[in-house]
Amino acid sequence: MAGPLQGIRIIEMAGIGPGPFAGMMLADHGAEVIRVDRPGRPSPEPVLGRNRKSIVVDLKTPEGIAIVRDLVKSADGFFEGLRPGVMERLGLGPDVLLADNPKLVYGRMTGWGQTGPYAQAAGHDINYIALAGALHAYGRAGEKPTPPINMVGDFGGGGMMLAYGMVCALLSAQKTGKGQVIDCAMTDGAAVLMAMIWGFKGLGAWVDERGVNMLDTGAHFYDTYECADGKFISLGSIEPQFYAELRKLTGLDADPEFDAQMDKSKWGPLKDKLTALFKTRTRDDWCNLMEMTDVCFAPVLSLTEAPSHPHNAERGTFAEIGGMTQPMPAPRYSATPSGTPSAAPMPGTDTEALLAGLGYDAGRIAGLKAAGALGR
Repeated sequence: MAGPLQGIRIIEMAGIGPGPFAGMMLADHGAEVIRVDRPGRPSPEPVLGRNRKSIVVDLKTPEGIAIVRDLVKSADGFFEGLRPGVMERLGLGPDVLLADNPKLVYGRMTGWGQTGPYAQAAGHDINYIALAGALHAYGRAGEKPTPPINMVGDFGGGGMMLAYGMVCALLSAQKTGKGQVIDCAMTDGAAVLMAMIWGFKGLGAWVDERGVNMLDTGAHFYDTYECADGKFISLGSIEPQFYAELRKLTGLDADPEFDAQMDKSKWGPLKDKLTALFKTRTRDDWCNLMEMTDVCFAPVLSLTEAPSHPHNAERGTFAEIGGMTQPMPAPRYSATPSGTPSAAPMPGTDTEALLAGLGYDAGRIAGLKAAGALGR
């Protein structure tokens, strides 16, 4: 892959979810990411596993551990997503790998972090964002908390945070010659993603209750609405000029009740009026009226619809890669643009080539195969 991280080599211990997402982000932007797969591991996640090289190593053998150490000696960064202590028991903990390669950036991706009472407990995205105080805020008034699938813990607060941390630490290592360990916890990351809401709460502008605030579906001007055809549109008409445009295009400028935009006591009745109004026309009708205006409006598109929308199509937001639709790398660069991603490799695709690149000759590779260090 082309991109601003070209020339950076990262070793990734195969995992699921946030770790592969971090690897995808690094690889999408030019880093050479080598995934260490284990024998018998199923095929990688097809989108999150793209742009990689893959080597299969049996970590139950001393020879397999030695191969990983040799790989890491050649790398700028390394990351893993196992429970705290597992890598140490394998003989691949930070002390060992940083002794081998003092400039190494060693990333650790977990849900709860390397320390704390929960550190050794199992968990998933829903649990991490619950403990961080984030899940409590997602949902409508009077309803139970609604997980925003696994965007906030696994990917926003996890994989993206790890990728960002890796790049920050790589920049530091280039200046100082010293590597370090990154403790990336999804609980911490989910808390950081709520920074603005914590600010609002501190200012008294956010009620610690679901569905009653401006940005959590409490306001009539910031919500989704069903149309006559059962499809939905989204509104974000917060600023006065955008709210005025909404009223003008919908004919609501003649209704004085909508003058009280920021009166929370009126939000419920005004939302009822908008609900009834938007059900009188189809989504396409509302798009024809309000799309690309200053209402702050967009149709709510399904996964099937989004790639073919004219805006996404013109920007090339999605592409067909490996027989499936995938989002293209983001963000975009003027001088070092990323290329089109390659499909996720099957485990072990690059084993022999990578070992040869480390100086292993054909006889040694054959010996490692015979010993089962590369899987059977």
